Amino acid sequence: MLNIRLLREQPDLVLERLRVKNFDASDIIQKVNELDISRRNIQTELDACLAEQNSLAKEIGNLMKSGKRDEAEVAKLKVSQLKEESKLLDERMNKFASELNDLLVQLPNLPHSSVPKGKGAEENVNVKEGGEMPELNNPVPHWELARKYDIIDFDLGVKLTGAGFPVYKGKGAKIQRALISYFLDLNTAAGYTEVQPPLMVNEASGFGTGQLPDKGEQMYHVGLDNFYLIPTAEVPVTNIFRDVILPLNNLPVKMTAYTPCFRREAGSYGKDVRGLNRLHQFDKVEIVQVSHPDSSYEALEGMVSHVESIIKSLGLPYRILRLCGGDMSFTSALTYDFEVYSAAQERWLEVSSVSNFESFQSNRLKLRYKDENGKPALAHTLNGSALALPRILAALLENNQRPEGIVVPEVLRPYCGFDIID
Repeated sequence: MLNIRLLREQPDLVLERLRVKNFDASDIIQKVNELDISRRNIQTELDACLAEQNSLAKEIGNLMKSGKRDEAEVAKLKVSQLKEESKLLDERMNKFASELNDLLVQLPNLPHSSVPKGKGAEENVNVKEGGEMPELNNPVPHWELARKYDIIDFDLGVKLTGAGFPVYKGKGAKIQRALISYFLDLNTAAGYTEVQPPLMVNEASGFGTGQLPDKGEQMYHVGLDNFYLIPTAEVPVTNIFRDVILPLNNLPVKMTAYTPCFRREAGSYGKDVRGLNRLHQFDKVEIVQVSHPDSSYEALEGMVSHVESIIKSLGLPYRILRLCGGDMSFTSALTYDFEVYSAAQERWLEVSSVSNFESFQSNRLKLRYKDENGKPALAHTLNGSALALPRILAALLENNQRPEGIVVPEVLRPYCGFDIID
């Protein structure tokens, strides 16, 4: 959530930066500033009312000591009137504060100055490519390989639940487990502390990281208990620090978690959603950082380098994109996407997003640290996929297919216990 002081003091800057995200904030900012003025005026009245009450309370004590009971009773009546007045002012304050909050949560995060303008994915900036493209004759897509080697059953998933809920079998299940363990081991070796969070969160957690109310329709809702199935481990892991003030020497905080992820929105039709390309339930390993504002972009670059090293170790061709304003999330200030190349589909598949949210999430979370002067200040939050499994597995299956079977990358063999899927 944007800081209201920023909207009050630099509305033109906010308008300009949000235009990069193709968001017109003019009406909201005008309403916010009108409500803010009204709220502050009422606050002034309330403060004066409370000050007069305190003054009269002292006066009543002195009058009683002096035996001036009649004057004391008049003062007591005035205090009663002031209490009623302050109660009404407080109710009006709360009403304005609620209306103000309802407007503030509609505003996306400001994009970083390096974010290019653009309306969609076609205008993202390709900042780096790596790895070697596989040379294959008539490669078979992963959904056909999954059926051939009986490692993923998409039809059984439809029977048990519905489309987008595959069943991994035999070596398919083992390589899933191998990828999860491998990613977690690399993350912990890089200084991330592993946690195992809940798979459901409450409304406060969904609001804290920005999924609610913006992406509420994309989340699975458990109505009876008013819980939400997590769309990513980012939500519960970042919310560990909701309403927390961290000591300065605790920064940066680095955490990693594996969780299944649940998303109702399944995208478009056709090849974009075939097989593992887009699922309602999928496995992902996440990295999260809570950083000092002065070093959060250095932390972001470190996270990007870390994710790149994982993809390199798997031998997959990849590219790194800096997202344009029109393709960025509601909460992000700067995002890098990682894509790997799918040989059979002849297309790039997104496998990770690494983002800096600056203080946008921490303002919602009330996540602070004690600065050099011992005063609470908003921290910066970052997160990234390291990595999302479905499209990584799709690329591994397609790019490593051989006449004798699917060759398992060397780094995964100690984890899964076999060299080939045949």
